[in-house]
Amino acid sequence: MQIPRRKSDTLKRHNEEPIYLTEGGLQSRKERLTRLKSSLPEIIAEAQRTASYGDRSDNAEYKEAKGILRRTHRQIFALEDQIKHATVITSGPNTSGIIHLGSTVIVEENKIQKTFQIVGPQETNPSRGRISHQSPLGAALIDHKKGDDVLLKTENGLRHYHVVEIR
Repeated sequence: MQIPRRKSDTLKRHNEEPIYLTEGGLQSRKERLTRLKSSLPEIIAEAQRTASYGDRSDNAEYKEAKGILRRTHRQIFALEDQIKHATVITSGPNTSGIIHLGSTVIVEENKIQKTFQIVGPQETNPSRGRISHQSPLGAALIDHKKGDDVLLKTENGLRHYHVVEIR
C-alpha cells in the first residue's frame, strides 16, 4: 500500500542551499510576485462565481477556476521561498582575477571565442551565454584565472578551453 503524500510536502524545497540570483533576477521575481498577488482577488472571485453554478463534482468551470487558483498559490509560494532564500550575485569588475559566481568569462575553444556569465541555476540560459556554476562547464571554470587552460571531460571526449578574459 502506498502512503498518500500531502501536496504541501511536494512544495517544500528539499535542500536549504541559498538561491543565487542576479539583481535583475531578484527584481523580476519580486515584480512577478506582486502581479500574482494583485491578480489573486480576481481569481478567487471567479472560483466563487463558478462554485455558485451548483454541483461541484460535474462543474468543469469550477474545476478549472480552482486549478488556476491552486496554480497561482503554488507560484506565489515558490516565489516567496526563492526571494526569502535568495543570495544576490554581485556583478561588476572582477578585481580578484579569479572566476567566481557572477563573473563574465571569455573562453576560446578551437580558435572560437565564446562569452559566458556564471550565474545560479535559476537564471541559466545557455543560448544567451548564461551558464550555471553547477553546470559541467561552469563548475570547471570556477576558481581559474586569465590564461588558464581548462579541460572538460564530456561524453564525446575532452574539450579544451582557454580563459581569455574575466570581467
